Amino acid sequence: MASNNVYHGQAAFEPGLNVKPHTYDAKTFDEEYDVEIKVTHCGICGSDLHTITGGWGPIKYPMVVGHEIIGHIVRIGSKVDATKYAIGTRVGVGAQCGSCLHCKQCDQHLEQLCDTPIYTYNSPSTGGYITQGGYADYYRCHVKFAVPIPEALESDIAAPMMCAGITTYSPLKTHGAGPGKKVGVIGIGGLGHLGIQWAVALGAEVTAISSSNRKEKLCKEQLGAHHFLDTSNADAIKAAYKHFDIVLCTANGSDMNWGKLFSLVAPNGKFVLVAAPEKPVSFHAFSVISSQMSFVGSTIGSPSQIEEMLAFAVEKKVRSIVEVMPMEEAASALQKMDKGEARFRIVLKN
Repeated sequence: MASNNVYHGQAAFEPGLNVKPHTYDAKTFDEEYDVEIKVTHCGICGSDLHTITGGWGPIKYPMVVGHEIIGHIVRIGSKVDATKYAIGTRVGVGAQCGSCLHCKQCDQHLEQLCDTPIYTYNSPSTGGYITQGGYADYYRCHVKFAVPIPEALESDIAAPMMCAGITTYSPLKTHGAGPGKKVGVIGIGGLGHLGIQWAVALGAEVTAISSSNRKEKLCKEQLGAHHFLDTSNADAIKAAYKHFDIVLCTANGSDMNWGKLFSLVAPNGKFVLVAAPEKPVSFHAFSVISSQMSFVGSTIGSPSQIEEMLAFAVEKKVRSIVEVMPMEEAASALQKMDKGEARFRIVLKN
């Protein structure tokens, strides 16, 4: 059944990870185009931690985060396609919950690049409402951003794909990862473990790249990586000089040696940054211009691309590796994420 406009979630009341139960008003339901979702699962993304700790800048508290939402539709607006979005339909919502729907980017089905995007939490919305996320019992958004989940994908497996999945799938597709291409994926975490699987499924020759060899066996045996590169091994770095057509960087450590990482990119290759470090990125110009490499940013993906990605995951048997914890243990789960103890995503379950 639909909510009564009052939601219950796990909110941060001050900078830090100690979220607590919170009752708050839902956003006004758009009687034409909104759907209301009873949340069953919500993945924990690194963005959640950066946001509630204030690492990405000040926010307005209390704040409910979470943008890897899975649940069932319990209410639809009058102009929503009741066939595709019938009551009970299982859907997912990622990092974006709205856009203007009429700018150049939206017209090209690139809603993630909208001039005025609305994000799933901590984002000004209609009437000045600040969006609240998926660590809650319900969620409301424009139907455009509620993506049906294939029956073959379990909810806990699908949840991380709504952000970590599309954040890595989209740039790999956009920049041509596939047969004949050598792809390196830096960082073997929530994003990287999916990035490796996507690149392999797309047909590329894939190397997992990490700062130690601790995850080599897992990357090769469980994620399907063809090779492994330990960046602490100087000889291995030298051997991989200008080796990769595409390097996908999912790591955001404060001690990143950008020049060393750029040296891995082949002439005219691409270094794609999807991580969002809290501090400015700094590097010498010659580490980029000497090989005519492109330094590229990428952010999430459109609803249509998320739908495409989910179908591809089913076809190629790409799966998130998750640990499920109760929603009421969100604070403990966030602490676990912060300590780097998640393998590879924690999903909260109502």
